[in-house]
Amino acid sequence: MSECLISLKKSNFNSFEIIISDNSSTDGSQQWIKDNHPDVILIENKKNFGYAGGCNIGSEKARGQYLIFLNNDTTQDPDWILHLVNRMDSNILIGAAQPKILNYYKKNVFDYAGGSGGYMDLFCFPFARGRLFLDQEVDKGQYDNPQKCFWASGTAIIVRKKLFIEARKFEEVFFAHMEEIDLCWRFQAMGYEIWVEPKSKVFHKNAVSLPMNSQKKYYLNHRNSLIMILSNYSIPLSLYLGSLRLIFEFIAFLYAIKKLDYNHMIGILKSGLWLVINPVTIIKKRINFKKIRRVNDKKIIENMTKNSIVMQHYLFRKKTYSDIVSKKD
Repeated sequence: MSECLISLKKSNFNSFEIIISDNSSTDGSQQWIKDNHPDVILIENKKNFGYAGGCNIGSEKARGQYLIFLNNDTTQDPDWILHLVNRMDSNILIGAAQPKILNYYKKNVFDYAGGSGGYMDLFCFPFARGRLFLDQEVDKGQYDNPQKCFWASGTAIIVRKKLFIEARKFEEVFFAHMEEIDLCWRFQAMGYEIWVEPKSKVFHKNAVSLPMNSQKKYYLNHRNSLIMILSNYSIPLSLYLGSLRLIFEFIAFLYAIKKLDYNHMIGILKSGLWLVINPVTIIKKRINFKKIRRVNDKKIIENMTKNSIVMQHYLFRKKTYSDIVSKKD
């Protein structure tokens, strides 16, 4: 956190406030912030509300037109905020944007969490320019063009505060992982666009809060992806694509058995069990999504990849975003 705050305070943007929403840390972080950064607004939550809940609480204290949600395991270029704000100011229909996110330890490699703009296939499997599953590309300037994407990474995402509130903020049942994808989906259902601005650069350590192969990470990724497919599409599409997605879940489970990856196996099983015992949560989310929807599925799907990226990657050995999009329609 120290490195993040030092980097953040070197930002060239002339008007911003720093708010830390602390999810009941037990490592003395709160007192350290008070002693070393008294200018920072510190919110001390009584329990761990996850990324989604912690950010929602922090947003209530923010006074600006824009909100930037930023992971504390990042450093940033001095002009990163300026470039993001310029992108948002360029078009009132841009609801959210992200910077180019590179790996902290290998600064010429795209980070797992967001790369240079997030995308998704119809079955709610996310990927990014610069990252396809665990394959991360070297940044050679191939994704330096700003463009529309499907989701902006929660590692560093700027949103319009008014729109964020209208969209009902982050879905707190997600706790962590994919809550930003869900939010960006809702923005698009409201008629707004999501962009990536590669002139803005952030460097991310990745998987500090949850290790890549932890059971909880597997559980949240599978569960939250399934929640989206069952609650954000129209009922016919949710049933159709949800049924096909279950086939992928079964294949993933068999693959985990083959690799003796018990954390992955248990994560998949727990995600399925959660869906079985929480149908009311799905129904409520569907109702809330319908209340804000102004754009139909057909329009939103135009910004999705039609082919399964699972099949493209594991069966046809596609390794990059460019490989996928060249075959997507």
